[in-house]
Amino acid sequence: MPRRLDLPALRRADLAADPIDQFGRWYAAAEREVPLCDAISLATADSDGAPDARMVLLKGFGADGFHFHTNHESAKGRQLAANPRAALVVYWREMDRQVRVRGVVAKLAEADSDRYFASRPPQRQLGAWASPQSRPLRDHAELEQRLAEVAAQFGNAAVTRPPHWGGFVLRPGAIEFWQGVAERLHDRFLYERDGDEGWRITRLAP
Repeated sequence: MPRRLDLPALRRADLAADPIDQFGRWYAAAEREVPLCDAISLATADSDGAPDARMVLLKGFGADGFHFHTNHESAKGRQLAANPRAALVVYWREMDRQVRVRGVVAKLAEADSDRYFASRPPQRQLGAWASPQSRPLRDHAELEQRLAEVAAQFGNAAVTRPPHWGGFVLRPGAIEFWQGVAERLHDRFLYERDGDEGWRITRLAP
């Protein structure tokens, strides 16, 4: 799908007072036009401050922040344990829109992780047990063997969530909305925390 260049300019008067509400508006539009609107780039840093990034899936958002799930023993899981700050980028090319989020990260409640895990297809549930994510493997056959062993272990029983797998929430301190403009004089607005409840909104140069 080609980029859309017919979208209206992003004006300060049209923005929601709360960035989560603004994100919800854009997300609803992206669901209609973007093939994989949940794909986000998640950036973390290790205990030495060395940055890292990868694509993950956004699995919900709300007043508490932005949700994603992973193996806690993966590279990103270990990095978040050492340095619980992160950033994410959503880029909806088809709409020429980008959202950048920065903030602190915490684990979701166990019940929330259990609920999402139960909604996953059985093969993905088994895969969460079988894959030693981010660790070396001898070959793909080793992974297939681990999967077969886990499948045999559970048999016909429901697959429970591994203790090393669960959800995270990124609680934003800053969220930026970027709307592409054909003349490249793009519209950018930054929301920053202003006290405990409110947000300060600033227009940025493109």
